[in-house]
Amino acid sequence: MMAVILAGGFGKRLRPYTEEIPKPLVNVADKPILEWQIEWLKRYGFNEFVLLVGYRKEKIIEHIGSGGRLGVKVTYVVEDEPLGTGGAIKNAEHILSKEEKFLVLNGDILTNLNPLKLFEKLDENPEFVAVIASIPLPSPYGVLEIKDSKVTGFVEKPRLKDYWINAGIYAMKPEALRYFPDKGDLERTAFPAMAKDGVLGAVKYTEVFWKSVDTYKDLEEATKSIIKLGGRL
Repeated sequence: MMAVILAGGFGKRLRPYTEEIPKPLVNVADKPILEWQIEWLKRYGFNEFVLLVGYRKEKIIEHIGSGGRLGVKVTYVVEDEPLGTGGAIKNAEHILSKEEKFLVLNGDILTNLNPLKLFEKLDENPEFVAVIASIPLPSPYGVLEIKDSKVTGFVEKPRLKDYWINAGIYAMKPEALRYFPDKGDLERTAFPAMAKDGVLGAVKYTEVFWKSVDTYKDLEEATKSIIKLGGRL
C-alpha cells in the first residue's frame, strides 16, 4: 500500500531547529518525526511512500534515501515553489492517479491510530472519494466542573468528545484529485468542495495517541508521551 507524506513546509514555529532541517526531520524521543511515521505505517502494511518535499528537501533525501534502510520504497516529488497542501498533492498526480487508493498525512503528526479503518470506510461507502481521520478536540486548558458556584471537579486538558477535529490523516481514491487545486491548501479548497458534494467521509478515533508537532511545547509533550508509551507508537 502507498502512503503520501506532506513534508515540504517551513516549520517556522519550530525555529531555530528548522533553520537547517525541515520539520519532519526534527527529533522526538531521539528519532525524526518522519521515521516514526514510516515505522508506524509499515506495521500496517504500507511499503511504498511518496514524500512531497520542498524546503530543505536535500536533507530529507539524504537522510531517508531510497527507504531501504527502513525496509520500504521511497519516491520523492519536489515543489519548486510553495504550493500549499492541496497543490503539493496535485503535483504528485502523475503517481497517485495510477493507484487504486492511497493514504495522505501531514509530516508533523505522531499517532498510533489504525489507518486501515479509513480504507474500510472508503470501501463501505462507494460515493466517498476521501475519508478523514478525526479525533476529539484536545483542550489546551484545564476544565472546571461547576455546580451552584462551587467547583466540584477539575479535569486537566481533557478531550472534548462533543467536538471533532481533522487529525491530518486521509484515505483517498484517485477521483479525489479532481478537487485539488494547482496551488492552495486542501483544508480551504478540496475538502469544503468534497463536503458540499457529499463525497467526504470521516472515521472517529477515540482512545488513541495523537500529537501534532508545531511548537516547542508540542515537541516536549510528544517526547514525554512517547517515553510513557515505552518508546514506541
